[in-house]
Amino acid sequence: MRKIVIQAGGVSIRARLLDTPTAERIWAALPIQSAARTWGEEIYFDAPVSSAAEPDARVVVKAGDIVFWPDGDAISIGFGPTPLSKTRGEIRLAGPCNVWAQALDDVRLLKSVHPGVAISVSEADA
Repeated sequence: MRKIVIQAGGVSIRARLLDTPTAERIWAALPIQSAARTWGEEIYFDAPVSSAAEPDARVVVKAGDIVFWPDGDAISIGFGPTPLSKTRGEIRLAGPCNVWAQALDDVRLLKSVHPGVAISVSEADA
């Protein structure tokens, strides 16, 4: 099982990759360095890959889903409501996103990460 670690400020989130075309593109692009941006209770950041929306792309995700936003070429991690959410518990993203990994740690830790903080995605040690 392939794993990654996402680090932003003092926060570190491990995740396992799913078997998707987007996961393959992101794995091939590692390591990724970017700057965090926020939108409600979502962190997103530019990724040096492009990928079309996959057949099972979603707008509403659950905490722990690590997604790729094709319209923005960005990796996104929702951990609570966004400006588009219809209920307090809903994580509604800006557009359809490809779920390519599942977090192994609590993504709500990302709440402490502020815009502009350096963020990286790299292969996790086994």
